[in-house]
Amino acid sequence: MRKISRLNRLDGFQKLLTLLLIAISVFMLLPLVYIFNHSLKPYHELFVYPPNFFVREPSFQNFVELFLVAKSSAVPITRYLFNSVVISGLAVVLVTMVSALCAYPISKHQFPGHKIVFSTIILTLMFAPEAVQMPRYLVVSHLGIMNTYFGHILPLLAMPVGVFLMKQFIDQLPGELIEAAKIDGAGEWLIFTRIVMPVIMPAVATVAILTFQHSWGNVETSAYFMQDDEMKNFPYFLSTLTNNLANSVARQGAAAAAAVVMFVPNLLVFLFFQSKVIETMAHSGIK
Repeated sequence: MRKISRLNRLDGFQKLLTLLLIAISVFMLLPLVYIFNHSLKPYHELFVYPPNFFVREPSFQNFVELFLVAKSSAVPITRYLFNSVVISGLAVVLVTMVSALCAYPISKHQFPGHKIVFSTIILTLMFAPEAVQMPRYLVVSHLGIMNTYFGHILPLLAMPVGVFLMKQFIDQLPGELIEAAKIDGAGEWLIFTRIVMPVIMPAVATVAILTFQHSWGNVETSAYFMQDDEMKNFPYFLSTLTNNLANSVARQGAAAAAAVVMFVPNLLVFLFFQSKVIETMAHSGIK
């Protein structure tokens, strides 16, 4: 009854706008519906023309095929999954900490040259990933961290977008609050962990989502820095499903099922942090 009364309070334009937003939301859900339907299509539906949006004869055969392909692999699929979980988890924690520790002094300490440092960080957004691939390889090689988890994580630590988002949040933190904490005897680490971090949690959640999406679907570190198959991640294994085959039909069912396996963790992470992401977009200052 309460929902009905709220709808009755809307004028004609607000009702029209609500219907428009509902239609846009349904339209945005179509890719999600398609990817799940596509994974359940048998082979005769995968290649039908014109293609069907909804599956007509749903089957789990594609997932069975994916399991059989993984079973015949020299390295167990659980090893690839374990590597991806460890890499993504460590990357999320380290990237958020590095971004916050970088943004805090640039925003509040304003050391000599802090504007140049921040401008340089933003400038790195202009570089295409291919332009820095060779320097990354040289760094990882000279540090001797090939075939290690840190070899996966180190290239992901520098995240200019994360530094930018966190700096924008920390800029809105009153300087008087930090000065009062210093007068009360709080050190820099205590100020950072007890005052700054709780304020920027929406930005931390956003950076965590972006980092997880990038690290979970990242294939480059496995392809370029890992020679040992046991150190490669799950996305790399899935990328090899249809490689070096004699035709473009074989294993397409397994590839469709693999797309769902890759997508579901991203969806769950986003749903878990979505309230913080919305708060990041709507954040207008400290009340």
